[in-house]
Amino acid sequence: MFRSDLFAGQHVLVTGGGTGLGRAMAERLLALGATVEIWGRRGPVLEQAAAEMGPGCFWRAVDIRDADAIDAAVAESWAAGRPYTRLINNAAGNFVSRTEDLSHRAFRAIADIVFHGTFNVTNAVGRRWIAEKTGGAVLSIVVTWVWTGSPFVVPSAMSKAGVDAMTKSLAVEWGRHGIRLNGIAPGVIPTEGAGSRLRPGDRREDQMATRNPLGRVGSLEEIGDLAAFLLAPSSGWINGQTVALDGGDWLANGAYFTEYLGWGDEEWTAARARIRERDAADRAQR
Repeated sequence: MFRSDLFAGQHVLVTGGGTGLGRAMAERLLALGATVEIWGRRGPVLEQAAAEMGPGCFWRAVDIRDADAIDAAVAESWAAGRPYTRLINNAAGNFVSRTEDLSHRAFRAIADIVFHGTFNVTNAVGRRWIAEKTGGAVLSIVVTWVWTGSPFVVPSAMSKAGVDAMTKSLAVEWGRHGIRLNGIAPGVIPTEGAGSRLRPGDRREDQMATRNPLGRVGSLEEIGDLAAFLLAPSSGWINGQTVALDGGDWLANGAYFTEYLGWGDEEWTAARARIRERDAADRAQR
């Protein structure tokens, strides 16, 4: 089904599209004939990514924690003659921490992106599809923790569970408008951003592969292909589903990060220091 014109005439918004999983999905859709707009907070990163992905890729620096900024960006794309026909909710934030160490500000830093931001982008785009009677398709990237829960990432687990509930709820409510919503729950697909905040200083990919029923971790190409499949016009009767892309890991092993249950104050102090270093590097790029 992956012919080169599969997404001809489709314009796809990918939040968090400048790096990692978001960029992999954007690149796959571009290769299949779509035009793509990538959003993120770091303008230089987005500009470079769009230049490398080539013609058909547009970029816009948008902080999805700001509902007004979302509405303005969506309106600008419509005014420019590039109304979105597909949406990938990929933007996220996360880091590992003992829950008792979290401040309300730290919790909100995750929830404002994953929970509030995902809803606000979806609603801003969806209400236009409804008003214009065009239909559309939404794909949200969640986690297998929506089924298992997970220690040390409680703000993300709670927020992603909300996104999963949104996917199922709006699949029913908006189906009558020709709008489909589905999700992908990826397992371990190595990316620099996620690895530095969720497994700081830990690069045990061999161990993660060994415990997986298929004996390996995932690839960026695989999430690109699954995203294309779920968003394709020929998948028009798939609605309200969240598909695990993890080689069966969550079925075999359950929640992630249980290995951190043995950490003490020293290990958590070192992890926080490594996460702060990564955050400082990211801020320097904005």
